[in-house]
Order: sequence, then C-alpha cells, then structure tokens
Amino acid sequence: MGVSKAGFSHELIVEWNQDACDTVRENQKRGVKPVAKWPEVSQKDVRGVDFARYRGKLDLVAGGPPCQPFSLGGKHNGPTDSRDMFPEAVRAVLQAAPRAFIFENVRGLLRPSFGNYFGYIVLQLTYPEVLKRNDEKWQEHHARLEEYHTRGKCSGLHYNVVFQVLNAADYGVPQKRDRVFVVGFRSNLGLEWSFPKPTHSQEALIYSKWVSGEYWKNHKIPKADRPNVPRGLKATVARMEATLFKPPQKPWRTVRDAISDLPEPSEDGKILNHYPTNSAKKYPGHTGSPLDEPAKTLKAGDHGVPGGENTLAHPNGRMRYFTVREAARLQAFPDNYQFKGSWTESMRQLGNAVPVTLGYVVAKSVKEKLDSLGKKVVPIRKTA
Repeated sequence: MGVSKAGFSHELIVEWNQDACDTVRENQKRGVKPVAKWPEVSQKDVRGVDFARYRGKLDLVAGGPPCQPFSLGGKHNGPTDSRDMFPEAVRAVLQAAPRAFIFENVRGLLRPSFGNYFGYIVLQLTYPEVLKRNDEKWQEHHARLEEYHTRGKCSGLHYNVVFQVLNAADYGVPQKRDRVFVVGFRSNLGLEWSFPKPTHSQEALIYSKWVSGEYWKNHKIPKADRPNVPRGLKATVARMEATLFKPPQKPWRTVRDAISDLPEPSEDGKILNHYPTNSAKKYPGHTGSPLDEPAKTLKAGDHGVPGGENTLAHPNGRMRYFTVREAARLQAFPDNYQFKGSWTESMRQLGNAVPVTLGYVVAKSVKEKLDSLGKKVVPIRKTA
C-alpha cells in the first residue's frame, strides 16, 4: 500500500497466506484505495512464479521475505530454514531485471550470527547473474562472489545496493519498529541515492511533553493529571530548558495520538475490526505499550506474545489487548481497510506488515530518483 501511495502501479502481487489474500480481495471488492486498482492477488508459492516475463518492464520489485528465519522470536535457523525466501528475492531481481528493488526484514538479520549470510544476500543482489552452482554450499558461493566483487571489473547485470535499519517511529508511525531495508538501483542507470532522513524524533516528543507541554495541551489533559518528568529524563529536560533547545523534527507519535479519537471497543460493528478482546495481565516482562509512548513493535503472534507487545497499558495500570482496528492504526492502515480472519489471524497479518507510512516514505524516495531520469531509456546490460 505504501508503494502504491508513492505512485507505483502494480503488475503482480504474490502472497500465499489464505487470510492475507482474503483481506486483499475483500478490500478490492469494497473499492478501498489503493488496493481497488491492484490486479487480482496471485495466491501461490513465490517459488512457482516466472518473473522472466516481466524482464525489462518493471521499475521496481518490492517485498518482504519471511522474517521468521532471522527473528529474535524464531528458531534462528537462518539460511537452513525452509522459509528463507531471500533466494527467491534474488531470483526475482535476476529474471525481471527491474530498475530498482526494495526488500524489508527484521533487524535480527544483522545480528553477528547472521552477519556472513546477510553479506552473502547483499552480494547476490549486487551480482544476481553470478549464480550458485549445483554443487556449491552457500559459503563457497559467498567466497566466489567476494572474489568477483574485489576484482573491480563487473560485467553484466549488477546493482548498487545499500541497506539501513529504519525505526518506523522516526517517520511518523506511532510504533517503535526497527526494520532492515535493502535498496538497490541498476548500476547502469548512474543514479545516486540515500535513505530519507528522519522526520520525527524522541527528543522532540520529550520537548513537547516536558518543556512546552504542547503534547498534553493537544490531548486536553489538565496539569493536575499530567505525570511527573521521569527520573531518567530530568537531565535531558533541564538541558533543553537551559539552552532553549527545540528539536527540529516533529515529535514521535504515541499510542494516544493514534487511537484517542476511537471510542471504547464495541460489538456493535460501527467501526471495522474494533471489537473488544479479553483483558490482559501485567507481570514482569509482559508490560504492554504505554499510552503516551509509541507502541512496542507489534508481533505476528497471538495472546501469548511474550513482551505484551500487542497490549495497551493505561496510566492507571489497566491492561487490555489492542483491537485489530487499533493495531491497524499503529501500522498506519486506513480506517476503511478491513481485515479478514480471527483476531489472532488479523494480528498475524498486522505483525507481518510494513507500516504503510514507512513503506510510502522509502518508495516515494526511490520513485523520485527514478523519475529524475525522465524519458531516458537505459537498456539492461547484457552478460558478458
């Protein structure tokens, strides 16, 4: 959805999860933008998709290979996990040869235990035509790619690839969500690009709460009901007051910013996916998302998510699970976007999603760079 909002038109959408596909189809049927203009979702295993028919016709290939092989909450099997679809991401780039690509995954991909494999992924995306041989282990292929890279003379299709960890909160999403984005441009386009700079900051939220008081004023919370400055922030607040420093970014958006205009959850169905769920218990390690901070990272789990990430913690100590609608707000989905499936399956879809705003920010920056080429036609470089 973020890619669509950035101005790209979809040629193909591949997804194999039944509930996720049902959600897309339902919103297409209801005419929800931008999904109403998408082609019919192709519900299949991506390993059975022939991307060669799109060769030279695409500006962008975008996707999120399953994160479970690299997630902190998973089994950490990485390249030996059957769900690792990065080889399919590389194949899509090889066959379609798009002008650019965007791939997203969990921050855990950059952990030291996966460091070599992540370097291997980047080199494969840089030189997709340097294929892995049938008798090669991935470590051997990695070594051969390193030799090819250090040779300095690259022929055939290759990409200029960069990666960075982005926190969704830094771009206006009411959620602390660190994700690795890997972006590449076909090298013969001659384009220079860097990741968009953050537009929001924690410092600005601190200033808004404890220096100007604007945050509390916006939510019409009287001074008598405002919490005291947390002990760990007193020095920061004092410095801001003494130096008259006002952060240039906008404040991080909080859970309250995102959901305060929603009524209490109800079974009346007046608001899509805003049904009440069971109350949640607070215990060590299971503390939920504070109302006046960006939410913790939503996870693709059920009521047993260990850190309480899918729960809301009120200042008075009350805890309850987020409704699907509230979670959708935290992921920047529009209110008319309906999720199909049970609460658990809907939360799974949301926990696996890229926040719409974050996807838009990255995709918009990529599109602006591609648009700078104008009508210039740059043919795909043939393999030497």
